[in-house]
Amino acid sequence: MNKIVSFILFCLLLSMANAHAQTYSFGLEQAVAFAQDSSYAALNARRDITIALKKKWETTATGLPQINGSINYNNNLKQPVTLIPAEITGGTPGTYTPVIFGTEQNATAQATLNQLIFDGSYLVGLKAAKTFLDFSKNALEKTQIEVEKSVVNAYVSVLTMDALVAVFDNNKKTLEEAVEELKVVYANGMTEEEQLEQLEITLLEVSGYYKNALRSQQIARDMLKATLGLPLDASLVLTESLEAIILTTENPITDHPQFALEQYIDYKIAENFTNQRRLEWLLERSRALPSISAFVNYSTQAFSNDFTFAESDQSWFQSSMLGLRMELPLFSSGMRGARSVQAQIAYQQAQTDLTQSKQSILMAFKSAQSAYALQQDNFKNAGKSRVLAERIAQKNQIKFNEGLASSFEQHQAQTQLYQAQQAYYQSLLALVNAKTLHDTFFHTSTSNNK
Repeated sequence: MNKIVSFILFCLLLSMANAHAQTYSFGLEQAVAFAQDSSYAALNARRDITIALKKKWETTATGLPQINGSINYNNNLKQPVTLIPAEITGGTPGTYTPVIFGTEQNATAQATLNQLIFDGSYLVGLKAAKTFLDFSKNALEKTQIEVEKSVVNAYVSVLTMDALVAVFDNNKKTLEEAVEELKVVYANGMTEEEQLEQLEITLLEVSGYYKNALRSQQIARDMLKATLGLPLDASLVLTESLEAIILTTENPITDHPQFALEQYIDYKIAENFTNQRRLEWLLERSRALPSISAFVNYSTQAFSNDFTFAESDQSWFQSSMLGLRMELPLFSSGMRGARSVQAQIAYQQAQTDLTQSKQSILMAFKSAQSAYALQQDNFKNAGKSRVLAERIAQKNQIKFNEGLASSFEQHQAQTQLYQAQQAYYQSLLALVNAKTLHDTFFHTSTSNNK
């Protein structure tokens, strides 16, 4: 028995280990598609659509037949007494005789069908439910766009940090070898101690850069996992190369199609909001219209002094009624009018906000275009600066080895190189962010057609 229990525990631990060791491998497009399906924000956005669909049916169902049933059982523990003139039963005139009418127990089963025939607020409610569904679909599209931006930025951040770690690691190893070689030269009395100390200072700086890059690398990976909706202990492999991403960022802005304001998601959401305010105004106006509904009622009753309602010989007395109900809002002391005016003003405010949103979106688009072009120029310049810094560092290293440059000059050249390397990758990340923001203005989605 102990062996069986031990084997089961071993299998459970093994399966848990395999679950924790699960590896995910993504290219950039695969990562975006995965996040749009499995990220926390996307999951909740799709749940909002499900809620909107159910809300739409809930509104629709209020105008469809409604059937309600009830079963009542009464036991008169103390039956009410009624006084009747005593002379009816042969008693003394002018006096009263107490009598009890009815049975001690009775049961009633009833069913009622209600059908709405006309209600202005119901018709407006149907349109409002559809508008809410459209808004939920647009919200999902907006969420997916934001998820795509977050994934691209996080994905490129990981690749950038991986590249920086590799660069700083290589710089660190090169400096460590140079320090060891210079220690031998100094031990033989062929160089000054200042030269060695200056190189050791440079090594300490690069070691700091390397350690900081390692920490940032782990943070970037955790951020990407969280964006993808993965557990932080999952193993993640990125198959996209940094070079391939760089190529996609070099496309000129003129390659993009013309920006269509009406297809931009923020504009569609603003339209949803305006339409919602319009329907709220129509709803307040519809409250002045009459409401008409019909009903059919059927009931059956039984009476007995004992509980015999489940017996086959119990007598049941049936009744039924058909009716029509009309509610007329005649006078509200100006309350309905005040609500209607408030809703109308809110609708006018929404129209003004929509006009303002158009201008804001167009300005944001032009700003994104300008930022994208600027970051393209900055990245090109950063690349050129890195190449120049590498050449300068190489030339100073040769001069230092030949005794033609001081250790301070060599330190300056190397520090300039390290700063140029960091600036290059920082400008790359800024370029990707600018491109992602710019591309959101041309994002297309079929969510509204589903």
